[in-house]
Amino acid sequence: MNKVHSSDGTIIAFDRLGEGPPIILVGGAFQHRAIDPRTAELAEFLARHFTVIHYDRRGRGDSSDTEPYAVEREIEDLEALIKEAGGSVLVFGMSSGAVLALEAAASGLNITKLALYEPPFVAVDDRGHRSPEDTASQLTEMTSSGRRGDAVEFFMTKVIGMPIEAVAPMRQAQMWPALEAVAHTLAYDVTIMGDWSVPTERVDSVTVPTLAIDGENSPARRCATRRKPSRMPFPMGSTAPWKVRPMT
Repeated sequence: MNKVHSSDGTIIAFDRLGEGPPIILVGGAFQHRAIDPRTAELAEFLARHFTVIHYDRRGRGDSSDTEPYAVEREIEDLEALIKEAGGSVLVFGMSSGAVLALEAAASGLNITKLALYEPPFVAVDDRGHRSPEDTASQLTEMTSSGRRGDAVEFFMTKVIGMPIEAVAPMRQAQMWPALEAVAHTLAYDVTIMGDWSVPTERVDSVTVPTLAIDGENSPARRCATRRKPSRMPFPMGSTAPWKVRPMT
């Protein structure tokens, strides 16, 4: 395990694998190195061709946290990792992590290529599931009052849209305590998403080659790329999870 210090002093923990051009993996909600086998599998795969930086976002796993939260602080975390990696990188982001990666590129960080897996934007004409407008504040109130399990359930049902019947048994599962441990960071992911619409001005400001990807087995409601919102001028692809040709 390696560590870097972000601008505000937060410690960001990461693993470095492989050799080649550096690529940073940015996880979505809940994801971090200790509990995320899918991204670990992707890191191992990409390590055949790249130097992979697989890190814990602030507040998760072996990384520390600093209040108050701001999306800009997470962008600074990526900036510290980019410096550690040599000054310029490729970036793969998943779900809300894809949106964070997009924001980092729009902020001018030295990212040379982007791959965005299922950024969970909601198309303008989508009348399906939508989370409450005060989701971030509700999540913060729950975790600050010690109701971490309720926060996880709220996120899964009200944000992701899972049926309560599917979530209730999960509270007895072995993995549930690990989800509760990062429950306070769910408000971070909600903050990153804003109003969940495609941020057209930010998208238009990104000039690096960018690929938006969806998973062929994922629910359609999770895939903004499948909805093809009118202002998402990226090449789009559909692929089984992780079967992505390395960016070269």
